[in-house]
Amino acid sequence: MHIRSSLLLLLGAALSTPAAAFTVFACEPEWAALTRVLLPQVRMHVATHAAQDPHHIEARPALIAQLRSADLAVCTGASLEAGWLPVLQQRAGKARERDVFFASEHVVLLDPQPGVIGTPWAGDVHAEGNPHLHADPRNLLVAAQMLAERLQQDLPAQEAGIEARRLAFEARLTARIAEWERRAAPLRGRTVAAQHSTFGYLWHWLGITQVADLEPRPGMAPTPSHLQRLLDGLKGKPPLAVVIASYQDPRPGRWLSGQLGGAVPLLVLPATVAEDADGEALLRWFDSLLASLLQAGPH
Repeated sequence: MHIRSSLLLLLGAALSTPAAAFTVFACEPEWAALTRVLLPQVRMHVATHAAQDPHHIEARPALIAQLRSADLAVCTGASLEAGWLPVLQQRAGKARERDVFFASEHVVLLDPQPGVIGTPWAGDVHAEGNPHLHADPRNLLVAAQMLAERLQQDLPAQEAGIEARRLAFEARLTARIAEWERRAAPLRGRTVAAQHSTFGYLWHWLGITQVADLEPRPGMAPTPSHLQRLLDGLKGKPPLAVVIASYQDPRPGRWLSGQLGGAVPLLVLPATVAEDADGEALLRWFDSLLASLLQAGPH
């Protein structure tokens, strides 16, 4: 009996090892959270956090080691990580297309600029389109389906569990999308002044128009002359709010909000979830974004 129990324990350990040992390197926290929805026991490394600009991070030795140990990298793509991921891949020996799942390859991107070539003087130009696609929850539904298929290829023994978790998440998120759209109806047709295109997909989904960008060029810091031009253009028709991401310097947005007489609040919104977040945190993130916009209220 003792020998039989030992064999059963060893067999159980062997069967559980592939899922438990599977390691994912997530370029951004939103993809770590989505992966945890599908594979809760995954071992996770996250390259960036909500207080960082995901365009620009240092290719540190620790990140190289983490990518080298990963079975799969889950990233945004559309050149969001172009300044650092290729360096990590090269140094980690993970430069194969097979090693990375890019969410941007599975959704329709906003504002593509075919033929545009980025230069150090052009700012964060993305010819493929706006890479901040996770700010539209409908894109997360698509990304979850495609990521589930990829994980099922790598972990065929986990196929049924991954699909069950995906379907449960899809049901929760679909219901919440309907609720959010109902609550956000008063925001449709409103305008915002924002820094960068970080929330471009949020605006598109909710029917909000970004009428001004605090950056003179994508990814370049606001300048006094540019802010003054924006102020002159916004005085006649103030926006709902001035919006920046939590990783951006609040001073330019605070100045613009103040110059508009205090009637236009400055909203500092988190650009993503925490590094250790799960799928429920993704839902709470959208709750918080919507609540902040609704609190800004009518002018």
